[in-house]
Amino acid sequence: MKAVVNYESGNKKVELRDVEIPELGPKDVLINVQAAGVCGSDLHMYHDIQGFEVKRPVTLGHEFSGVIAEVGSHVKGFKPGDRVVSETPSYVCETCIYCRTGDYNLCPNRRGFGVLENGAMAEYVKSREAILHKIPDNVSFEKAALTEPSCVAYNAVAHHSQIRPGDYVVIFGPGPIGLMCTQIAKLFSPGKLLVVGTRKDQNRLELAKQFGADEVLISEEADVVQKILSRGDGFGPDLILDAVGISITLKQSIEAVRPGGQITKIGWGPKPINFSLDPLIQKAARLQGSFSHNYPMWEKVLLMMEKGDIDPLLIAKQYPISDWEKAFNEMDSLEQAKSILLPNQ
Repeated sequence: MKAVVNYESGNKKVELRDVEIPELGPKDVLINVQAAGVCGSDLHMYHDIQGFEVKRPVTLGHEFSGVIAEVGSHVKGFKPGDRVVSETPSYVCETCIYCRTGDYNLCPNRRGFGVLENGAMAEYVKSREAILHKIPDNVSFEKAALTEPSCVAYNAVAHHSQIRPGDYVVIFGPGPIGLMCTQIAKLFSPGKLLVVGTRKDQNRLELAKQFGADEVLISEEADVVQKILSRGDGFGPDLILDAVGISITLKQSIEAVRPGGQITKIGWGPKPINFSLDPLIQKAARLQGSFSHNYPMWEKVLLMMEKGDIDPLLIAKQYPISDWEKAFNEMDSLEQAKSILLPNQ
């Protein structure tokens, strides 16, 4: 079968290859992939600038949906022909305290699709029954493939953040996660919702407006911290969501956040921050990390898609798998917010 493979370390060491269809264990399912999203982490691996361990060669892709082609001998809840979407942990130990209490996304032995296990930018992918969800009838495969980034945003906004109607909320970064955070934050009726990006983000900042941002700021054209503080009562945002992987946005977040407010950090970045956290302490503000998601969040997000409360497909452009390089490069250049590969085209 055809697969987009990151075959060794180094810049742009990715190509379309013929690989074997995976074999199933008793609790596994084989999914005929209908749509696979390109994540920012896939682009980081494409350029070999990721801040996490990678087991190469590896088929990329952890955002996907499809149709079950085959099930293992112990699978009871799914059958061939079911339309499904899969969570991202290809393997968890199932015995640590995090697995036993439902926070298996924090399992220290977790291995994710497209990083430490073969992923879904391929015609077929093997997943586990325990992490499958049925796709609502009115949700397309392309939209369902973006359940994963939607869940990342849901976890950050609805689970890890304290957000109330009327709050002043700022989002750094109008990438796919930042845009989904915008959609979800809007559901909480914030008093003001502001999104910060760069000149290169112009197209994506326009999407942020469509998703409910009251205002957007271009970082090169203003003193971002002063602009943020000039809104509202002058004390700063109640909540800042940092969906950027560079240290400057965290520094700006600490400078801008309201005393007693919260910063939720979502974006990854391997470089040291090189600045003091004393202002965070002085403000008695909370810095909260947010990573991945778990089963109940997927069920909630799929329900929200079914009802039309959120629509991640509005940020995406679709490509046949043969155009994977174009899909990567156009997303990498910020020409569009999100790329989706269609392995059967």
